[in-house]
Amino acid sequence: MRKWLLVSGIALLFFYACEQDGQSGGDNCDNCPVDDRISANYNPEAFKLEVPFWLPTPIIPADNPLTVDGVALGRMLFYDPILSSDSTQSCASCHQQKLAFTDGQATSVGVRGLRGTRSSMSLANLAFNPKGLFWDGSVLTLEDQALIPVEDHLEMNETWENVERKLQKHSSYPALFRKAFGIERKREITRDLVVKAIAQFERTMISGYSKFDRIVWLNDGWLEDDEERGRRLFFFEPADINHPGCSHCHFDPLYTDNNFYNNGLDAVPNLEAFPDLGRGNVTKRRFDNGKFRSVTLRNIELTAPYMHDGRFQTLEEVLNQYAAGGHGVENEDPNIMPFPMSARDRQDLIAFLKTLTDTSFINNPALANPFK
Repeated sequence: MRKWLLVSGIALLFFYACEQDGQSGGDNCDNCPVDDRISANYNPEAFKLEVPFWLPTPIIPADNPLTVDGVALGRMLFYDPILSSDSTQSCASCHQQKLAFTDGQATSVGVRGLRGTRSSMSLANLAFNPKGLFWDGSVLTLEDQALIPVEDHLEMNETWENVERKLQKHSSYPALFRKAFGIERKREITRDLVVKAIAQFERTMISGYSKFDRIVWLNDGWLEDDEERGRRLFFFEPADINHPGCSHCHFDPLYTDNNFYNNGLDAVPNLEAFPDLGRGNVTKRRFDNGKFRSVTLRNIELTAPYMHDGRFQTLEEVLNQYAAGGHGVENEDPNIMPFPMSARDRQDLIAFLKTLTDTSFINNPALANPFK
């Protein structure tokens, strides 16, 4: 009996000690006393971002400079489905390199099999955008943008608390986070560091070596006749037709101004009747209802379907929509006006737009899936 009491007393003392340390002492305890120090070296090396001289200066926040290890970690996290609730979807599920980091669907499907309401946007050249991300500009930084899909029920449907736990327990990620950010313990892996790493990788998605770039900036080759005719239609207002041109909103070298427009898609009786209020839902200004971000036309050949809701399957449909003009809604952009466009004009414009495809971008091994 004395032996039994002695053993029981020792067990109780052990359990009490664990409780005092925040431990349960049970087999399923996530906080059992372990040494969570990370064994890895921290020796940050600046990442040399290669930007063609004709593109602007990238916007790199002071609190998240690009490092070799930070970009490498962000690349892994971008392609790893560990961020989703059932480990089936990653950022790359909706942003595929071969499609200029879009997904080829009108609207994307999340882990619950539910379809979202907007089209997946290209991630090319977001390092140059100071005016807000997503179709409505609802966030200003890539770090803030990366926070949202994880907890969106129509996307990854996970919680950040659970993502943090999964990464802290992972066999490889703690060392990678230490190399990237200098943390010393696994518990220091947080959502803030996750999105910083992803944002670093996304800022390396620079697209600037299309056929047209090489011709204009490097004097390498020339346009075919149909491409040249399309270029003139795109950039100028020919004297013989009333054509507004496309470069008011999509001008060189980014082929977007990243501003928000009502581009005449919907015939609504008033500004409150848009099926998606777009920018207006962010600013709460009535005149911003139905406005969406002007997307880059770089790699536009690869990013169908088009518009914020993916309503147009082809570039032909897009051009036909613009040629028809808008619907007279009071906040339509003044450049939305009907204009004559022959079949040849349409094909010439498309021929020019295809010269903006950057094959080096979609085949860049540094942007590819590191798990393959």
